Amino acid sequence: MSTATKRLLMILPMLMAFGLGLFLYQGIGQDPNKMESSLIGKPLPEFSSETLMSATTIVTRKDMLGQPALVNVWATWCPTCRAEHEFLLSIAAQENVRIFGVNYHDQRAAAQQWLTDLGNPYVFSVFDPQGDLGIDLGVVGAPETYLIDADGIVIDKVTGELNERTWVELRTQYLSLLKDVK
Repeated sequence: MSTATKRLLMILPMLMAFGLGLFLYQGIGQDPNKMESSLIGKPLPEFSSETLMSATTIVTRKDMLGQPALVNVWATWCPTCRAEHEFLLSIAAQENVRIFGVNYHDQRAAAQQWLTDLGNPYVFSVFDPQGDLGIDLGVVGAPETYLIDADGIVIDKVTGELNERTWVELRTQYLSLLKDVK
């Protein structure tokens, strides 16, 4: 083995470690709840689906328009969704926030029972058992919450739990959108 090859073999692990360090450093300080969405600034996708509570009631994107709202992707199998549920109930009741649900990859009976037992913060919840609407939204996991304006344009997105901390910025944007409608 040549001297140059030996040097390269000695330096290669250090270069790899340095490269890995740079890669990991890029993620430091970034908010995991602020994952970029290709939908920001674009209309909420078109859909026509049953509501969770009634297989005979069909809703579309147009049913969510007219006022700013949150679109919350949730499921009964999601422990973080359970953690955020009380907060959703609180802002729906105390702050009169319009929230639409997307029940994602779930069982209808289990999801209906969840809302009966824990309360229902949603104007309605779209039943999305195959995840078709979720795919169109670009959902990477539940929960995810989208802020839409009165025309259905996606303004912002929170990936993960909506809570007191993540609601601060979204609330400011929501209230600003309400002023624009009035």
